[in-house]
Amino acid sequence: MIAGLNIAKQSKQTIVGLAQKRFASDLIVSQKTGRTLIKTGSGGRSSSNGHVITVFGCTGFLGRYLINRLAREGAHIIVPYRDEDDMRHLKIMGDLGKIVPMEIHLRNKDSLEAAIRHSDTVYNLLGRDYETKNFSFSDVHVEASGVLAELAQKHDIDRFIQMSAMNADIDSPSRFLSTKAEGENLVRSIIPSATIVRPSFMYGQEDRFLARLAMSRGLSVRINGGNTKVRPVNVSDVASAMHKMLDGDNTVGETFELVGNSEYTYKELLDFIKETTNLDIGDVNVPKPIASLVAKAMNLLPWQTLGADEIERMMIDDKLTGAKTFEDLNIEPSSLEITGIQYLRRFRTNLYNDEPLKKGVVGKKKTFHTSYL
Repeated sequence: MIAGLNIAKQSKQTIVGLAQKRFASDLIVSQKTGRTLIKTGSGGRSSSNGHVITVFGCTGFLGRYLINRLAREGAHIIVPYRDEDDMRHLKIMGDLGKIVPMEIHLRNKDSLEAAIRHSDTVYNLLGRDYETKNFSFSDVHVEASGVLAELAQKHDIDRFIQMSAMNADIDSPSRFLSTKAEGENLVRSIIPSATIVRPSFMYGQEDRFLARLAMSRGLSVRINGGNTKVRPVNVSDVASAMHKMLDGDNTVGETFELVGNSEYTYKELLDFIKETTNLDIGDVNVPKPIASLVAKAMNLLPWQTLGADEIERMMIDDKLTGAKTFEDLNIEPSSLEITGIQYLRRFRTNLYNDEPLKKGVVGKKKTFHTSYL
């Protein structure tokens, strides 16, 4: 019996020894700072890939998808937040101690520095769809981005990945897009190796794109006659692309325009939503001046609504400028026609919820046989 216990003890020590063994492939040395990252474990959320990552704007739409991908490889993730309730769902995405919440304020530089000082990578996903009395587009897209870039440079951060927007242009009539372009330029002037990401309108389970169009039951408002051309992209694809940028040497100092594989007008999108949800949605074209005036009035409400600047953006076609795309990351973007039903099914009535997607069924009523009653 004693001999059996000794054999079991020796086997356990051998297993532990193998688990703790390190290989040269487990070491990653940063070319920029010389910092050494050490991988541990066999992979997964309970392992460690050696990265310590700060994700600003992580409580937004894209943030949860990106953090999930980073956490399942064992990265330690700093989660800056302003409201504790907004970040609670992120804590369960990583193993115990891997998700580290830190309270910040954009105008408190010390709190921002505390969230960065121990990291090797910073993602800046900060952005506002509309201005408030506390934060303007410039405050969030330009000034905050500049401060984060300066702090990242101060602490020798290996990678800085800046979220911008499709059609970002200094001369854009949209303040959102013009300040996004200003933020890009400011970050690049401080950190030339920064990676810029310009996604088109993103759709997913919690989006404000497809959901907004589908929620307009009975009547949908068209801007620009519904003729504006956009290339909506799945939020999961954008998160996958940004995840690949973590260790991708071919992404350093580059700009990526992430768009879907098909182009649609708003009219075509509305027709797709009608056929997917089987809702008979009418539509009316509203001139831009009237739509902007109504949007400004709606902004006075205490809850989130359509902003006046969003009306301006709905007039601008998505145009590629020759920057890198999903193809350079070996990612094939999802098709809206295939994945859209996942996000639009919830807008169906109970009569049509489980029916497959069919074309040409808009407005048709479902009939019941008496044998079912």
